[in-house]
Amino acid sequence: MSNRTDIHDLIVVGGGMAGLTASAFAARAGHSVLLCDKEAVLGGLIHSFVRDGFTWDAGIRALEDSGIILPMLESLGIPVEFVRSPVSLGIEDRVIPVESPRNLADYEALLDHFFPESSTDVARIIKVIKRVIKHMDVLYGVENPAFKDLVHDRDYVFGKLLPWLARFLFTIGKINRMTMPVEEYLETLSDSRPLIDIIGQHFFKNTPAFFALSYFSLYLDYVYPVGGTGALPRAMEGYCVAKGVQIRKQTCITAVDPAGHTVTDQTGAAYGYRKLVWAADLKTLYRVVDIDALQEGRARNKARERAAALEAASGGDSGFTLYLAVDIEPAWFAAKSNGHFFYTPSRKGVGRGIHAELEAILAAASSDGERRFRQRAEEWIERYIGSTTFEISIPVLKDASLAPAGKTGLIISVLFDYALCDAARAGGWYEELKTLTEECLIGNLDATVYPGLRDAARSRFSYTPLSIARIIGSSEGAITGWAFTGSTMPAVNRIQNISRSVVTALPDIYQAGQWAYSPSGLPIAILTGKLAADRAMKMTCSH
Repeated sequence: MSNRTDIHDLIVVGGGMAGLTASAFAARAGHSVLLCDKEAVLGGLIHSFVRDGFTWDAGIRALEDSGIILPMLESLGIPVEFVRSPVSLGIEDRVIPVESPRNLADYEALLDHFFPESSTDVARIIKVIKRVIKHMDVLYGVENPAFKDLVHDRDYVFGKLLPWLARFLFTIGKINRMTMPVEEYLETLSDSRPLIDIIGQHFFKNTPAFFALSYFSLYLDYVYPVGGTGALPRAMEGYCVAKGVQIRKQTCITAVDPAGHTVTDQTGAAYGYRKLVWAADLKTLYRVVDIDALQEGRARNKARERAAALEAASGGDSGFTLYLAVDIEPAWFAAKSNGHFFYTPSRKGVGRGIHAELEAILAAASSDGERRFRQRAEEWIERYIGSTTFEISIPVLKDASLAPAGKTGLIISVLFDYALCDAARAGGWYEELKTLTEECLIGNLDATVYPGLRDAARSRFSYTPLSIARIIGSSEGAITGWAFTGSTMPAVNRIQNISRSVVTALPDIYQAGQWAYSPSGLPIAILTGKLAADRAMKMTCSH
């Protein structure tokens, strides 16, 4: 850029929670910030929208504080009103609440009821979950120091942080010994395949055991912003605007010149930066960056190696979400469960080979021919939906203003395969796949926990992994970081090393968000956004 007034101290690419956090803290420190996002609405996977009088949440359905979200908001002075978002768990005709640690006994009784021959195994699993809950109490047992004033808040440093640090260092070794896939770990505790499936199918494929078994603790931490999950990024955006952040929506960054310190958007407009935080898909960063513009040497070679490693990696699991508006009073649903409900329609579970079966169907697609491939794929979908675990969110049970009077909106999600949707699109039957999956979801709920649901439905629409890839921009439509199924994890993935997760192979460019760290989620996106901004501001000040 020839005019230095056009050079920003910091450019942030990606307006999800990581990008908003980085922008907010950099602007608060007095730096000039430009935030670019390809969509018309900021928030990424944290977003709410209104249709026909219903408020719907896109992306996550509730927030877990994890000692990060609330301290971040308090640090910035951003008011967001939250209500508790208690969870229920259900199998077939039995549903239990998860509202306190005492409900772990109810969970044990639930599993004993459906798997009486495995009661000893159930007890063994519950014992492990209790141990993991204690580890989680340590892991998130203090407000994260990244959002505290460590220089002036001596009560926090000496009264909370230092005593916690000793417990954390002792606990983290135990956590790191539970990194094997949860399915494999459960196999050391039980030989009951259905029992293992019922527990394990809540989570992404090959999720580390500690991360998966910690969910009972995370459920107790769930909160919900009044007005929908989108209230959080809207509040963050308002703060950024008030602090002078320039926000360019519907601006897709198509080129990055690390040597010239510029980014270029889809219109050809260029913007100069001193530091850049990339809070979007990392594959995209290394596809659009001009590595050859770097001088020959270690930096260029390292960047090329990183680009190749990311290109070979796969995004994590994706999901299918049905939005269903029904003419049923919210009280009818409240009598069955809380507003965040994990429900499995069959005690049989998905079965060990169901994912391998899909891979075989996809591999044989070209030799089978489109008609045979479609038939096999549709049969697989029907079996899968009939046995997998549903995540059901009912916003009106958390905030009564989020649906018209006497009506209820259901957000029904299952983990779903990107490659299957992509193959259906290529074969010309993508819309039929969506319709079939919607029908299977409604049919299973109508036949089990929600009798009469089909007749009461008034409108519906759905998002698939392809929708997520298009709107959010994540590779393979991933909803949380990198796949656990790869031979290596192409990111820092140990909590004690998280400060290094924001460093890239590119000079003056940092990374943040769900694609920088896995396992991830909203708290980690926020934390990496803050850490990336801290790094960028430190380097900017030093120059």
